Amino acid sequence: MMSLWLLPLAGYLLGSIPFGYLIVRAAKGTDVRDAGSGNIGATNVNRVAGAGAGLATLLLDVAKGYFAVWLADRMTSGDIGWMAVMGLAAVVGHLFPVWLRFHGGKGVATALGVFVPLCWMAVAAAAVVWLVVVSIWRYVSLASVVAAGLLPVCTYLLYAPGTHHAPPLSLSYCTAIVSILIIVKHRENIRRLLAGTENRLKSGQR
Repeated sequence: MMSLWLLPLAGYLLGSIPFGYLIVRAAKGTDVRDAGSGNIGATNVNRVAGAGAGLATLLLDVAKGYFAVWLADRMTSGDIGWMAVMGLAAVVGHLFPVWLRFHGGKGVATALGVFVPLCWMAVAAAAVVWLVVVSIWRYVSLASVVAAGLLPVCTYLLYAPGTHHAPPLSLSYCTAIVSILIIVKHRENIRRLLAGTENRLKSGQR
């Protein structure tokens, strides 16, 4: 049983793989942190290296979050508490990767991968909100912040709809922490939104 305490470390190391940085380095020979917003996530990779690189980054960042929870599921026979902790560790790894001196991405894609196996209906609801906000205001950052803020509420309401069965406290706590971390990592975007200087999504671009 003590070996299970290594799961958060494994989740952190898995989440800390900087796919965006590696993809841009391989495709362009440059450091994605020196261009655009300086972020290693899919949005900035798309700006720096093109749509293909951005899509690859998005899928891989989602996949590492999903795989972290899947691994915890297999190792603990479906213990939702360990799965939530493993997912949280993966998001923390993405936000603060040891390989990049703890300067990572914003965590949205990795969190998406984490919460699909934990509560896919909450992810679907948050995704709808994200799409609505982007469609109306054309700010990816605003959509990400709003969706992240609603994720704990969506998880609580949709974990077991129709049964009045609330999610385990471990899942609720981990979801709240992930939400707070993502919002905090968007603090510069929030400042630019308030100042009216944040970049809008161009027409026809996602």
